[in-house]
Amino acid sequence: MQSSPESLTVSTPLAAVVGARTANSFARILGVHTVGDALDYFPRRWAQRGELTPIAGIPVGEHVTIVAEVVRVSRRQMRARKGALVEVMLTDGTGFVTATFFNLSYEVPGLKAGARGVFSGQVSNYHGSLQLAHPEFELFDREADEAHASEWADAPIPIYPATATLSSKRIARVIQAVLDAQPLIPEIVDERTRGERDLIPRPLAYEYTHRPHTIEQRDAGVRALRFAEAYVLQAAFLAKRAHNSAQEATARTPGALLESFDASLPWPLTDGQRAVGEEILADLARTHPMNRLVQGEVGSGKTVVALRAMLAVAQSGGQSALLAPTEVLASQHFQAIVDLLGPDLAARVHPVLVTGGMPQGQRKRAVLAAAAGQAGIVVGTHALLSDTTIFYDLGLVVVDEQHRFGVAQREALRAKSPRSPHVLMLTATPIPRTLAMTVFGDLDVSSLHEVPAGRQPVESFVVPLAEKPGWGRRVWQRLHEEVVAGRQGFVVCGLIDADEGGRASVEQTVAELAQNPDVQGIRLAGLTGRMSSAQKAEVMQDFLSGEVDVLVATTVVEVGVNVPNASIMVVLDADRFGISQLHQLRGRIGRGVHPGVVLFVTEAPAGSPARQRLDVVASTRDGFELAEEDFRIRQEGDVLGTAQSGRSSSLKLLRVGRDARVITQARGAVAPILEADPSLAAHPALADAVRSMTAEVDADYLLSS
Repeated sequence: MQSSPESLTVSTPLAAVVGARTANSFARILGVHTVGDALDYFPRRWAQRGELTPIAGIPVGEHVTIVAEVVRVSRRQMRARKGALVEVMLTDGTGFVTATFFNLSYEVPGLKAGARGVFSGQVSNYHGSLQLAHPEFELFDREADEAHASEWADAPIPIYPATATLSSKRIARVIQAVLDAQPLIPEIVDERTRGERDLIPRPLAYEYTHRPHTIEQRDAGVRALRFAEAYVLQAAFLAKRAHNSAQEATARTPGALLESFDASLPWPLTDGQRAVGEEILADLARTHPMNRLVQGEVGSGKTVVALRAMLAVAQSGGQSALLAPTEVLASQHFQAIVDLLGPDLAARVHPVLVTGGMPQGQRKRAVLAAAAGQAGIVVGTHALLSDTTIFYDLGLVVVDEQHRFGVAQREALRAKSPRSPHVLMLTATPIPRTLAMTVFGDLDVSSLHEVPAGRQPVESFVVPLAEKPGWGRRVWQRLHEEVVAGRQGFVVCGLIDADEGGRASVEQTVAELAQNPDVQGIRLAGLTGRMSSAQKAEVMQDFLSGEVDVLVATTVVEVGVNVPNASIMVVLDADRFGISQLHQLRGRIGRGVHPGVVLFVTEAPAGSPARQRLDVVASTRDGFELAEEDFRIRQEGDVLGTAQSGRSSSLKLLRVGRDARVITQARGAVAPILEADPSLAAHPALADAVRSMTAEVDADYLLSS
């Protein structure tokens, strides 16, 4: 280990403490580059050495801690490898045990006959004798009493996330060297909050977290650092809100276009659609950009809500861009908008579609209409982000299924307007309140709970092939019955190609159903994300027109696909899908005049976690209830993963489900600071911490104003 420079800070390269070779390993393998990175590399758990055990009573196969005296030490060179085999005979007066150290290339000071210490390790039986292989130990003076031994035995042992080349012990040694160097660690949480929450100083919190003497110390350290993490996270979101409020946007107010649209609807808006619509219109009327997320139950009418906002923008000559994650979904959105507008309004607003798979001439005409300002609504995929797509007056960006897009992609679309456009994000994956505050703390969140009139009931059933193998045939008979009755259906597979694990694939399922006598006469087609744009469009058109009875597909149909005549869905290997994904899939049916049925086919045994997930989904159609259950199941994992938010998780000690109260308290504590100092100019330590948070909050952008 290197000696510490006097001015060591959390931003000092790790090499200044441990040398270039070790620092390079930590940077390459763990992504740890600085002193601060090392301090923030927290244990994944803390082990206990356990109660002191008399040697006479130690059990083979268990981890024990003993206080013993060295009787003798023998050392001999190993034949097959470098280093020596060191055997240390120990006794505590009740019995004997041998501590064995393999491949020891150095002398251990003090480890000699008569020395006394505490030894902790796994007990084994070697040729009839008790043995501790490579135990942890600490030697102490002859005068040391049992209290010293008990204190050492009770100290929690940090266990770090390790790799094949960097063990937990090696990581611990490096972090201890960093702590010994005593770097300058600035406080992040304000003094008043630390006092009110009884939080220990940050330098002491790192000490107690990485090398605690007691469980109480460990808990105090983790508690302080966890609160600080929540404090920084909420500061980042509030800073983004402040930055957003400081931007200038063109106020957009509704008029005759929206009035005509509302009057033309064949059904009344739900109370939820009206309430959320009023929130959006109020946002659009302001001179700073809207930044709102609308989360809606499957089939809750988010498209209508978004279209009403687009018409408000079009009233003043502004344009709206609707960004969808797939060409299938973009095409469906475009067609739905054209149908909802009707010929008169469509002629006035002139919606166009822009996707990468369009014929070149058609795409060129759409792009020119957008650039000239003739197109009031531009629907598209990632093609909207290309340099060739230019807007005349982009007033509103609508991002559908926002979790499919990263922050950079959303910002790229924003940048196509000289003034900040209003932004409306849509998701059909309901988000629990705490998660919404943590992942989307920089947004205003609206919720649509009601389903518009006309949506049909959908029943869901689990088909447990492990207990009822005969039900497998009934699944296909039930599918056939729906088709014979003039309706259509989906069969969903998790894979495109067949695999050796026996899981259903699109390719295999299409082939098998073509030979299955229970579904003879059914017209089948396969749809996967791997197909070309033209192929996907052709298959979807055949399905929509009724030329295909059953679509066998991957989860490419998870969102947005709207086929009113589809009344049945079979999900194969349903236990392989998550709760929210199953709920999204289920939302593809029951969209017409016929009730729907979903069959979750699984071989997962009763009582297994996978089976419990399916039972939960089958038991309720309430997406918000399912979101809470999904969150409860996953709350100790990476709840901020890209599947939920489009942001990668950088949370270390904070767990959103467990720490909901901490997050709420942290937001309340840091909010007054951001109100008084939006750029955090007077709080440099907090500003630095916000910048270093890697949860794709883009903090440098937040604080640049």
